[in-house]
Amino acid sequence: MTGRKVASDNLFCNQGWEYPRYRDRKKIMKKTLLAAALCAMASASAFAQSATEGPWLVRARAVYLQSSNGDSTPLSLSINDKWLPEVDISYFFTPQIAAELVLTVPQKQTLSAGNTEIGSFKHLPPTLTLQYHFNTAGFKPYVGAGLNYTRISAVNLPAGVDVDRNSFGPALQAGVDIPLAKNLYLNFDVKKVYIRTDVSAGGTKLGTFKIDPVLYGVGLGWRF
Repeated sequence: MTGRKVASDNLFCNQGWEYPRYRDRKKIMKKTLLAAALCAMASASAFAQSATEGPWLVRARAVYLQSSNGDSTPLSLSINDKWLPEVDISYFFTPQIAAELVLTVPQKQTLSAGNTEIGSFKHLPPTLTLQYHFNTAGFKPYVGAGLNYTRISAVNLPAGVDVDRNSFGPALQAGVDIPLAKNLYLNFDVKKVYIRTDVSAGGTKLGTFKIDPVLYGVGLGWRF
């Protein structure tokens, strides 16, 4: 009886059969190994892309500033819209997350009351945003939000009229980087920046002037 059972077992194995519990184990092991391989390939791909492009991205843009000219004073204040140069520096913490510092030079603006020019001032509005870059093929859209600080200087207004020199406010951003060549991108960018200053005459506050511009930018970026 024992010899028959052994022979039967040997025949069973020789025909390529396996007990169900062994088949289940092999399936689980294959799936585990496949998942580990896919994770390793994805990590290697992300690492290779990051190593090829580098974490830094520098852009030079031409930007059109369009002010909202909101005014709560009785003067109907407004400033002129204008083109200005802009340089920004981005650092990628991951392939999707980056921080961007937006810089320019002090910009001179003409201030008008109604249709009459009454003076001018300069403003320097550095802006820091935290961005999310979408992982798409062919182009790289992104959105961002952050903080703006504006320093107003060289104020030239009628005697007794003055504006607050400092402004803090939020900033919102959306844009896209389009690959042109290795590490070279064409960039389109739109930002909404909240810049406001209190206006006074003879030491008495008249109201708040809201510049709150929309900034339309186009430029080139270099990733390294």
